Amino acid sequence: MSKKKHSEHHEEHVDESWLIPYADLLTLLLALFIILFASSQTDSKKYNSIMRSLNQAFQGGVGAFESSNLIPITTEPNMEAKKYDQPTSAQAQETEAEQQIQKEQKDLEQLKKKLDEYINENSLSAQLDTKLTEDLLMITIRDNALFSSGSANVKPEAKLLAVAISDMLAQYPNYRIEVAGHTDNVPIGTAAFETNWDLSSKRALNFMKILLENAQVGPERFRSIGYGEYHPIDTNDTAEGRAKNRRVEVSILRSIKPPQIKDVPK
Repeated sequence: MSKKKHSEHHEEHVDESWLIPYADLLTLLLALFIILFASSQTDSKKYNSIMRSLNQAFQGGVGAFESSNLIPITTEPNMEAKKYDQPTSAQAQETEAEQQIQKEQKDLEQLKKKLDEYINENSLSAQLDTKLTEDLLMITIRDNALFSSGSANVKPEAKLLAVAISDMLAQYPNYRIEVAGHTDNVPIGTAAFETNWDLSSKRALNFMKILLENAQVGPERFRSIGYGEYHPIDTNDTAEGRAKNRRVEVSILRSIKPPQIKDVPK
């Protein structure tokens, strides 16, 4: 009878031998997660320290972990958020381009206003015209305001106009300037000029040379070109149209083309 009671009393104790491998499994899992976390960091010293701690744990029990021998891995708060808050290189370039467009637009509007005031004050509206587009600010000068018929020599009185334009251009030193000559389609065929190409090119060059007499404008900003009769702005079938086609254009060129900008009215 007593043996039976002793046997029943012994069966009441639960077998806890499974706790040992379970604890080992938890330790291994913890070690795995620590290794994975540490391997994602760029600090090799911290990684090596953790590896030494793990080696101690596997060789001599879990004493290394019980004594909190782990090396804390610190990360600056909100590092990921800050990374996305910083503008990318493309965004920075786009912002810089927008600022440059705004500056150029303001500069060219100011220059156009000064030119228009000069034209009005000197009653030159029949001979000069200004136009601001998405590419440039253009000053159009009728040929009779600058040259005698068939000649490329700038009239003495026209030099005052060239000086005034040059003084204004000197105030905006960051823009390239193109001086272009144009003619009508009537053949010239003189001893001085074989074709309208020659006449238009020489007129553009001579007017540009007067602009460059101003020491405040850099010659590296300038170029001259002759278009001859091949870029008319009016018909060549009438005397009035041919008169409009004979012209010199001084263009102040934008460095960045703004998107869908409308022409500024005169």
